[in-house]
Amino acid sequence: VAFYERFVGATGQRRGLSVHELKLAPQRDPQLWHFVATLTQNINRGAVSNGRLTLALEVSDGNAMRRLDWATLRQQANAPGLEYSFKYFQQVEGDIILPAGVKPVRIMARLVPASGAPVEQDFTWSDATASAATGGNGG
Repeated sequence: VAFYERFVGATGQRRGLSVHELKLAPQRDPQLWHFVATLTQNINRGAVSNGRLTLALEVSDGNAMRRLDWATLRQQANAPGLEYSFKYFQQVEGDIILPAGVKPVRIMARLVPASGAPVEQDFTWSDATASAATGGNGG
């Protein structure tokens, strides 16, 4: 209820484009992860937000931290971001592939709207994978 209240309620705080939640779940292949990003906006009520979502990972390979970009995670050079188009919220989902031997630390979501400045949000890997590990619904 609180999720919907922020869009239609009179007391809901107005927010621009954001990633409300990002959840990842392991697949049969231990390097393959499925993600679901819940995108929201209620600052321009009724207006359509559209653009592309990409993810990047900050990982440790035992020796140093490094960043894996969207093309690396999708194993496709010049991989396009996933399209989104919504008025209030949308779930965008897809898969990423982690290289063997890396330990994910943080995941960065980047929204590039058709107009306006890009939005970046960081999530810890443990928070993004919490419901997968516990089997819970994530609240």
